[in-house]
Amino acid sequence: MKCPYCGYNESKVIDSRPTDDGNSIRRRRECLSCAKRFTTYEIMESVPVVVVKKDGSRQSFDRNKVLSGMVKACEKRPVSLEVLERATDEIEQTLLSSLEKEIPVENIGNLVMEKLKAIDEVAYVRFASVYRQFKDINTFMEELSKLLKKN
Repeated sequence: MKCPYCGYNESKVIDSRPTDDGNSIRRRRECLSCAKRFTTYEIMESVPVVVVKKDGSRQSFDRNKVLSGMVKACEKRPVSLEVLERATDEIEQTLLSSLEKEIPVENIGNLVMEKLKAIDEVAYVRFASVYRQFKDINTFMEELSKLLKKN
């Protein structure tokens, strides 16, 4: 780290601690040349996740869209918002840890369906019916029979 006083390129870390918000690290440093102290902040660089839509267009990942879809699927069901927020956090973490910069929308939909299946089967079927765009009652029944076989 370059010293702001003398421009020397070497310093040592004297103290290191997280900031109050927990999103960065505060480091107290001492220049190895002039011995003056200064503070630096280290933050994690986040790589934006881009969603590739079915039509080939791209847009930034929006966790609120995922949460809102799950809330709609769970409407009038005994599922708390806290549970859905936790599931959304897990989905977002899975996407960020995949190290993929572009993620097909199908992958996100499949992650949402996995979470909903574990949370509430009725919500899962609701979400799947919209997401998979069931054409008729037969495709809907196929999905229901898959769900029943797994139980």
